[in-house]
Amino acid sequence: MAQQEDFMGIMEKYLGKFNTEELHYMHDIPDIVTSIREAALLTGLTEDTIRYYEKVGLLPYAERKTNGHRQYSKDQILGIIFLTRLRSTGMTIEQMKHYRELSEQGADTLSVRYAILEEHQRKIQQDIANLHETSEIIAYKLQHYRELSEHPDLEDTNCNTST
Repeated sequence: MAQQEDFMGIMEKYLGKFNTEELHYMHDIPDIVTSIREAALLTGLTEDTIRYYEKVGLLPYAERKTNGHRQYSKDQILGIIFLTRLRSTGMTIEQMKHYRELSEQGADTLSVRYAILEEHQRKIQQDIANLHETSEIIAYKLQHYRELSEHPDLEDTNCNTST
């Protein structure tokens, strides 16, 4: 149990907070992933996307087995999962590539990486606020339509499309 708590602490430190189901899933990632197909299943990306990310330098090229097939470490898979999080929140491939390059340079770039993630988090929070506002507008419209359907005004012949 202590090992699992240590693992969860490490994951939270490097990747941010995840729900319990995600953390248990990450704990189940094998130390060595022996094919691109398995890597795709674990990360939610397609095999072609993983190949493309390698080609453009977003991911380091995977180690190869003697038969030429790709092989990934658990850390590489977790890194790919983190990149999918950044991508799903609107970070461009170029920005992610820059972040990864900084990561490879080690502790000297920690403050720069921190600033990048801090700015990205601000953008995400603004996106969330915008989505929340839009959701409230849609909820209002739905309530308005519900009221109209329950209490139609048959004398109103106005065909106002903004209603």
